[in-house]
Amino acid sequence: MNTYLFVYDLMQFCGHSWIFTNMIIRFMSFGKDSLADTFYSLGFVMRLCQLLSVLEILHILIGIDKSCLFPRVLQITERIIVLFVVINSQEEVQGKYIVCILFFLWNVLDVVRYTYNMLARMGIYYLPLTWLNFSLCILLYPLSVLAKALAICVSLPYFESFGTYSMKLLFPFAFSIYFPYILKAYLLVLFIGMCFVIQNLFSERKAHLGTGNIKKKRS
Repeated sequence: MNTYLFVYDLMQFCGHSWIFTNMIIRFMSFGKDSLADTFYSLGFVMRLCQLLSVLEILHILIGIDKSCLFPRVLQITERIIVLFVVINSQEEVQGKYIVCILFFLWNVLDVVRYTYNMLARMGIYYLPLTWLNFSLCILLYPLSVLAKALAICVSLPYFESFGTYSMKLLFPFAFSIYFPYILKAYLLVLFIGMCFVIQNLFSERKAHLGTGNIKKKRS
């Protein structure tokens, strides 16, 4: 199982590193013009990485990963909903700068996290990397939640005008589902969930960066 988890972390590291490197190279080569083309150029690999991340929920459920289930489910479902439901379904949103910002934040977090995880599978702990892994997420995760909320807000006019995912059901009783209302309600869920995730991130940081744990890992 440790070998399997290492291979999984390696695959995710390669995917997110590829996306992050391409984002940097494209920006250096084409400047601001590359920002609007981020989803078209890198979206396929990003979608593969996010679909693969669903396995992390299974890892926790079967006990091979000791992370907390609820915060991890929140983090994964947030990305799945924003990437597949909001961005992927609205072509007009895909060219917005907020998509590039989201991809950048996600990849910075994941490159660091999967690098730390791979080394941890081998029993290797570098204090600077450990500190970065458990500190950077506390700073960038709230920013990513804000970016997700902005992406949803940007998409609302298109969901309203095109009627995507809105429908009328006649059986067993007639009622309408207006998807923009669901997205607006999800904004509240997004920020409430952020509180739980941040609390868990602080707990993880304290557990891994406490004085006793640092001395143990150094030894």
